[in-house]
Amino acid sequence: MPDDVTQLLESWSNGDRVALEKLMPLVYDELHRLAQRYLRQERSDHTLQSTALVHEAYLRMVNQKDVRWQNRAHFFGVAAQSIRHILVDHARSHRAAKRGSGAAKLSLDEAIGVPEKREVDLLALDESLERLSNLDPQQGQIVELRFFGGLSIEETAEALRISPATVKRDWVMAKAWLYQNLA
Repeated sequence: MPDDVTQLLESWSNGDRVALEKLMPLVYDELHRLAQRYLRQERSDHTLQSTALVHEAYLRMVNQKDVRWQNRAHFFGVAAQSIRHILVDHARSHRAAKRGSGAAKLSLDEAIGVPEKREVDLLALDESLERLSNLDPQQGQIVELRFFGGLSIEETAEALRISPATVKRDWVMAKAWLYQNLA
C-alpha cells in the first residue's frame, strides 16, 4: 500500500486528477487517525471534529499549487502541518473570543516526549516551534513530522532525505530546546 500511495502521489503531481480520486480512499483512514490523535490532546469542549479536520486539511493540500509529492511520508508530513495550522488558527480564534482564556492545552510530555507531566498551551508550543524553526529549520521540520505527523524516525528521515541517525540526534536536541523554551 505505501508503494501504491507513492505512485498515486507522483501521478497526481504530474496532473492526473484520477490519481487524486484513487488516493483519498487509501489515505483517509490514516488521516482520520492523525486528526483523532490531535483532537484527543485538545480541550474537552473543542468544537472541531476529526472528520471536519481531515476534510479541511485535505482541501488545503489539494488546493496547493505546484506541489511535487515525494512519497507517502512527505504527504503525511504536509497533512500534519496542515492539521497543525488548522488547530492553531482555531485556538487563536477561540482565545480571541474568550479574550485570552481557555487556550488549547496538551501535556508537555505528549508535545515533546519528556517524562514530566506539565500542561502546555498549544499556541505557546506553536510559537516555540516557530522560533526553533528559525534557529534550525531541520529540527523544526523533524518536530513537525514526528509530533504533528506521527511519523517514525525512519519515515521522517525518508521525508527529509537525511539519515535516521541525524533525525534521532536532532529530535533529542529539539525536544530539549522546546522543553527549556516552554519551561
